Amino acid sequence: MSSLNDYLELVRAPAVLTVIGDTLAGGAAAGHRLGGRRTLLPLASACFYAGGMALNDYADRGTDADERPERPIPSGRISPNKALAAAAVLTLAGLGLSAAGGGRRAAAVGLPLAAAIWTYDLLAKQHPVSGALTMGSCRALDVLMGAGSAKLRPALASAGLVGSQAVAVTVLSRGEVGGTTTTTASGVAAGTGLIAAALLAGATGPRGTFPAVLAATAAYAARCAPAQIRAARSPQAKNALEATRAGIRAMIPLQTALTLRQGNPAAAAVLVSVDLFGKAMRSRPGKMRISES
Repeated sequence: MSSLNDYLELVRAPAVLTVIGDTLAGGAAAGHRLGGRRTLLPLASACFYAGGMALNDYADRGTDADERPERPIPSGRISPNKALAAAAVLTLAGLGLSAAGGGRRAAAVGLPLAAAIWTYDLLAKQHPVSGALTMGSCRALDVLMGAGSAKLRPALASAGLVGSQAVAVTVLSRGEVGGTTTTTASGVAAGTGLIAAALLAGATGPRGTFPAVLAATAAYAARCAPAQIRAARSPQAKNALEATRAGIRAMIPLQTALTLRQGNPAAAAVLVSVDLFGKAMRSRPGKMRISES
């Protein structure tokens, strides 16, 4: 009998927190305020992400039997059929919540987002370039879902930055078992610098917001750059894994900077709270493995 903890491990529960800010960033860019039914959109993102993780393990069950036998499916704690059912239910929940939270304009983005997630896990991830780009498109679409189909243009920059971070994480995650390369890790570290520069260059919101954007941007870079540099210096598997985890966790300060530069401190405050909660979860004994691969 599968336990709740088994399912939480299957969907990478701590990592789910890092997707909540996508729609907040997209909504802030489009001028939407957080409140009312729009509070359902972060939950839609969480369902999409969790469903993608369940589908990821379903698709990788053969490889994981050799490389990650401790995961829920190869260890026998969750059957492949149950994992696939969980992926389908969570994806449908994400679609329903996107429609409930943002109406047809959010649902119009939620549909291609769901398609991109399933494409990544079942097809694209087998190829390094297409896999990374498809994962990046998933996160970019998640940001755009927060803006809605009628206001995509103002949110394109935010979507591009979050998508770029996802591409970097996905590239590094391919080295979690066999190790990465100095060139790959160095390129990802350089990408972090470019994303940070873009965050500051786009800080044109209300007067007085630049110091807050600067602080959030510094937190983003500090969260992931050191691990990326370590992986570049010593590209072994454990360093690639830690750099991957750091890149996932850095999503939250990245999203915070994006909401702040749009003059939405309320959304930024929510993200700071989510970040603190995530740190508390990771500090608990027996913490779950965090990975997007």
